[in-house]
Amino acid sequence: MSATPQKNRASRRVLAAAAGLATVGALVAAMPASAQGNGQGNGQHKQANTVDVQLLSFNDLHGNLEPPASSAGTIPAGGVEYLASSLRTARKGHPYSITAAGGDMVGASPLLSGLFHDEPTIEALNKIDLDVTTVGNHEFDEGATELARLQNGGCHPVEGCYEKGKKFKGADFPYLAANVTDEKTGKPILKPYTVWKKNGIKIGFIGVTLEGTPNIVTANGVKGLKFHNEVETINKYAAELDRQGVKSIVALIHEGGAPASTSYNYDCDTSGAGDGISGPIVDIAKGISPKVDALVTGHTHQAYVCTIPDPAGNPRLVTSASSFGKVYTDTTLTYDRGTKDIVRTSVKSASASNPKSVNHIVSRDQRRARDMTDLIARWNALAAPIANKPQGYITADIVGRGSTAPEKPLGNLIADAQLEGLAPADKGGAVVAFMNPGGIRGDLVYASADGKSDGVVTYGESFTVQPFTNMMNVVDLTGAQLITALQQQVSGSNEASPKILQISKGLTYTLDMTKTGAARVVTDTIKLNGAAIDPAKTYRVAMNEFLAGGGDGFAALGQGTNKLVGASDLDLFNAYLAAHSTAAAPLAPPATDRITVIQ
Repeated sequence: MSATPQKNRASRRVLAAAAGLATVGALVAAMPASAQGNGQGNGQHKQANTVDVQLLSFNDLHGNLEPPASSAGTIPAGGVEYLASSLRTARKGHPYSITAAGGDMVGASPLLSGLFHDEPTIEALNKIDLDVTTVGNHEFDEGATELARLQNGGCHPVEGCYEKGKKFKGADFPYLAANVTDEKTGKPILKPYTVWKKNGIKIGFIGVTLEGTPNIVTANGVKGLKFHNEVETINKYAAELDRQGVKSIVALIHEGGAPASTSYNYDCDTSGAGDGISGPIVDIAKGISPKVDALVTGHTHQAYVCTIPDPAGNPRLVTSASSFGKVYTDTTLTYDRGTKDIVRTSVKSASASNPKSVNHIVSRDQRRARDMTDLIARWNALAAPIANKPQGYITADIVGRGSTAPEKPLGNLIADAQLEGLAPADKGGAVVAFMNPGGIRGDLVYASADGKSDGVVTYGESFTVQPFTNMMNVVDLTGAQLITALQQQVSGSNEASPKILQISKGLTYTLDMTKTGAARVVTDTIKLNGAAIDPAKTYRVAMNEFLAGGGDGFAALGQGTNKLVGASDLDLFNAYLAAHSTAAAPLAPPATDRITVIQ
């Protein structure tokens, strides 16, 4: 089912990687080819001795083959039909072009891809001619064995082949995982790096995911794996590449930052190098060896183009391209044939009118890529019997992923569905339910794509909201543990970037964001059905298996006992929609009055 590579693929590049290491897949992004060769940076050279290499990059596609809806589509952009066209157009006139990705190509995907364990997305990326990608945390949603299958091919071990007579061929690009090792062997589970070569030009790519991946993936997904420090790992392999004579190096890092502006083309060097960006990527960038010439990042779903000084004080590009294929980055790497290194300059190069790196919207007013249209139609035909089945009815958009508020209407709806499904004594006896905000992957959108079924929530749409099919757990927690869990939303690892749990009806409290750390949760306001939480009392609490394992920094939730495993989160969600809505009496967005926020 993998697409035939473009005819010029073999001549365009040769990918070489460390010998003896298992391959897992790589996405290569086309690299922009219009640099200045102005003599700035870390190497002397002559004008005629430089070559412009185009680096096209994107990140966090998450299997969004069709244009994302609602919150993910605030910018009317994205969809692989348009992403493919954008990249193919951008490559024209650039004989040296690479396409690379910053991880999370798959996982938490809409039903069109997720139903088929993301085989459609890998096929699309093959057709797009991706050269290399790093793994992201979501590449581990189904474990290392499934990740290896996506790289190497073969039909699903349980569900088999999806199309008669067709065997899944796997990714024809390498997945890189330099900082993910097997606990038993100590060796990387995938290639740590790869080298792009053409006409004597060599550019190395090192790929890492965030060290904290085990904190945001289910335990089964990372079982038997060890995740290492991003900076130490990149520096180790940068030195190895340097010893091999590869002086031009790009790091693909599935970790990112928060720019001061949400504009897709925000230049975070407006005040000074890197002044307009915060978050983990800043310290990571400052610690990575000067041997690395550019950083392609992801994970935070933000768009930015920055320079952050390396340890030697030289400017170095750090880019990210939003998410869901809505944006791509076009970067020019000026390669010096004499030094075999990249001539580094600022984002703006010699003049503001000739930037070295630019983010572009993947607009939907361009011609669609026909091969992608055909791919989507083929997989949609296979998915249709399941995807189009109505699950419920709504009166208006119920916003989840698209809400920036601590309490989200869709979060309340999901938590209520979990509580209702697990409240019966024989189902767990839950009295309260918690939902992690990161697990809400979309919105329930009133308008349908065909304009004929407005207000109908299909299985495909509910799957897009809850794509992980996490099994629900009901556990015993003390009132003290519940209070601690609420405090962990805004303290510890979550203090800088709070993760506000979505809560079921009956639980209320005040969140005072004028304070710091755990004090932000006003403990004497925490009540369940009007009664104060008793620290010594035991409560039955429903949550998905990710939270029950202490994920997202909620160690207190991982201390539950007397566990009962219930239905999946998606099954409970669909059951709630069916029980509480009809075509004649659709469901209205729930009120958001459970958390009182003081700003």
